[in-house]
Amino acid sequence: MDIRSPSSRGGVTIQMVILMVPVFLGLMGFAVDLGQLYLARNELKNAANSMALAAASKLIGTETATDAAILAARLTLNDATGFANKYIFSGIRIGESTGFLNSEALDPAFYAALADALGSEGASGAEAGGTTAKYAKVTITAEAPLIFWGLLTVGQERKTQIRVEAVAGVSAPLCTACGIEPIAIAAVDPEEPVDFGFVINQRYTFSYQCSGQPPQAFPNTVRINYLLLNRYNEEATVFPEEGQQVYRIGAGGLLPSSNPTYSCIQMYSENGESVWVSATPSFCGQPPAVVGTMLCGMAARFENTPPDRCSEIPDVDTMISAYTPDTDVTDIEDYTLYTGNGRRIITVAIVDALAPAGPMTVLGFRQFLLEPASGGTNINPAETNGRFAALYIGSVMPLKAGTFGGCTQVAGPGKVVLHQ
Repeated sequence: MDIRSPSSRGGVTIQMVILMVPVFLGLMGFAVDLGQLYLARNELKNAANSMALAAASKLIGTETATDAAILAARLTLNDATGFANKYIFSGIRIGESTGFLNSEALDPAFYAALADALGSEGASGAEAGGTTAKYAKVTITAEAPLIFWGLLTVGQERKTQIRVEAVAGVSAPLCTACGIEPIAIAAVDPEEPVDFGFVINQRYTFSYQCSGQPPQAFPNTVRINYLLLNRYNEEATVFPEEGQQVYRIGAGGLLPSSNPTYSCIQMYSENGESVWVSATPSFCGQPPAVVGTMLCGMAARFENTPPDRCSEIPDVDTMISAYTPDTDVTDIEDYTLYTGNGRRIITVAIVDALAPAGPMTVLGFRQFLLEPASGGTNINPAETNGRFAALYIGSVMPLKAGTFGGCTQVAGPGKVVLHQ
């Protein structure tokens, strides 16, 4: 039984409230500072992710790839357009100092093996050069302010340092590739899973399959036949005419679509692949007109003026304005010496056999570097056999889009993903 008077019990309650006020304030301060630290860390992590992804997308197996990757990473911090990565409620650009708070974003480090990039136990940790780098690691350190913790001894500087890392690089090989070129060539050796019998840095003459006396290969090349796979999108509303679609595909790969049937190619698909209807092979020396149209688009990878042969394509002057030529249009013998931005790289489907009248099974995807026409600086859209030259480079350039699953393979192009 409580024998204290009501006034006595009230005094105790008031004393308890007075004693708990500092505790409540401390907890509130702890929550505010902790929340701000979590926010700052998330902002820094997002910035590191974007830097790593930007850098990894430029790792295409050339000597200058890491230089391009560093520039791409730095661009994410460039505030010329007002969209640089920032932190502290997007108020401080990463890499700048306010006089009180400092931040630093190191240039990416590059690795050939994921284990090295992640610092896994037993990994060598050795960094890689441009020709072998596949993964980019970014480290950002930054100071975040302390409000209430600054009243304590541990926070006497009224700020604390945060460190974040991100690793991005090529994924496992894709089973479905999107945005690539719908060109099919037959495997030289279907049982060889890495290059299907093609030889790195070997020049090939792509010649559209035909009946009759086959055309000659360009000098110092090996001739291979190719077919154009059907990706005509009857649902398209922007530049919907068939020739316009083919031109744009030649200039930049399969067009984006909400229906992946038109924008992607799948390995081992149930129904197989068929030839583009209006590109059914004919007599040698008389390639289907759509083949020349595709070459017109491919020519846009070398120059921004359509060749005369392409002037009949509706709106070609408007369409070509959406594409920029490669920054390196020189004749290349060793791919690692290529200094361009990847515009000349095409990703094609390797099939079991070219079969214009029947389904073709896609065994994988591999890449070639387009070469300028002999004695010129461009692909020749008027070529009487739909020929063009290309250097085999394997699977060096990451694809922009694609999916995994549905196939088993040991090699092939992947896409850039975050690994940490």
